[in-house]
Amino acid sequence: MSRKAVYAGTWYPGTEDSIIKTIDSFLPNKKVTSRKAVGIMVPHAGWLYSGKVAAQVYASVKIPGTIVMIGPNHTGRGYLVSLADSDDWNTPCGPVGLDIALGQKITELCGGTVSLDNSAHAQEHSLEIQLPFLQYFRKDIKIVPLILGTQSLEICRILGVGIAGAIKESKQEVLVLASSDMTHYESLAKAKEKDNLAINNILSLQPEKLLRTVSEYNISMCGVAPTAVMLFAAKALGATQAQLVSYDTSGTVTGDNNEVVGYAGVIVS
Repeated sequence: MSRKAVYAGTWYPGTEDSIIKTIDSFLPNKKVTSRKAVGIMVPHAGWLYSGKVAAQVYASVKIPGTIVMIGPNHTGRGYLVSLADSDDWNTPCGPVGLDIALGQKITELCGGTVSLDNSAHAQEHSLEIQLPFLQYFRKDIKIVPLILGTQSLEICRILGVGIAGAIKESKQEVLVLASSDMTHYESLAKAKEKDNLAINNILSLQPEKLLRTVSEYNISMCGVAPTAVMLFAAKALGATQAQLVSYDTSGTVTGDNNEVVGYAGVIVS
């Protein structure tokens, strides 16, 4: 069973040619590096708004053969942690296969936390929107797609440590990708103030503090749990530093700074 590209032609371009041209436009200097990363955080709004931030992150890292992708659950479907059970995921750039073995090992090491489920993924945009970026830089990828419907610290820790353990056992080069937008629909000044609090926790590799800060300051960072999981996994895999690649808001495109959505791109290595 294949997952269809639900958001092609709306949230991002609908043909491979237009996808390539759009990403080219996000990277006018065509500067691409092969820096090895353990984890990344990228935004998932429509490409018109957040695509440039995401493209700058992808252009800054080496894309390995397998990517563990973790996104938030916007639809409310499925389980607290839903692992896709599809044969592949389709985009206008072609199908992307799943790394079944790595997904099974993650499920095993997480002790009942992960459930096989496609319903949480069927209409969810946070991971689909990343695939054409990955395919632009590397065609032969496999993914392990996870959707989270919880912000539990304990579940984030279990999942992060389990992902790291599975990656170590696989002896593969794997990138852990967290999909998240930042503050939603606040003024530009307030969004920057709140987002800086969260970003500082990410850059200091403190997943526990990130979850606490987002809750305490009522920061509407939808992918806080995926980001915390990525940080737990990255630290267990030996990561020691993080870099903010880019930060922007929807106000840059709309001209409306009274209600913006924030977008940040981070590399963990």
